[in-house]
Amino acid sequence: MADDRVPALEPEITWDDFAKVDIRAGEIVSVEEFPRARNPSYRIRVDFGPELGVRETSAQAKTGYGREELLGRYVVAVVNFPPKNIAGFESQMLILGVDAGDGTLSLLHPGRGTYKGARVY
Repeated sequence: MADDRVPALEPEITWDDFAKVDIRAGEIVSVEEFPRARNPSYRIRVDFGPELGVRETSAQAKTGYGREELLGRYVVAVVNFPPKNIAGFESQMLILGVDAGDGTLSLLHPGRGTYKGARVY
C-alpha cells in the first residue's frame, strides 16, 4: 500500500546540479523564541567553523524539540541559498529536516563524529 505522505519524485538532476548545493555540518550555538513567525519556530544560530562562521535561520522545530535539546547539536544545512527575509529578519541558510510522521520535524544530523563546516557529498 502506498504511503500518502511520500511526495512524487522531483525531476532528475545531474551530478553537476547536485555539486552546486553546498551542504555543511555545523553546531547549533543559539536558540531563541521567534514569536513573529507564522508557525511555531525558533531563531537558530549555527557555527560552521572558521571558513563560513556563524549563520542564522528560522526553523519550524519548536513542536519537536526543546531549546535545550537543540543547543550543541550538530545539524546539516544548505549554506549557499541567497538570504531570505523571514518575518523581519534575514535567514542565511536552511537547516535540513524530514517529516517525523507525527506532524513534527526531525532535523538531519551527522551519524558519527564530524567537524564544523564539514561538507556533505
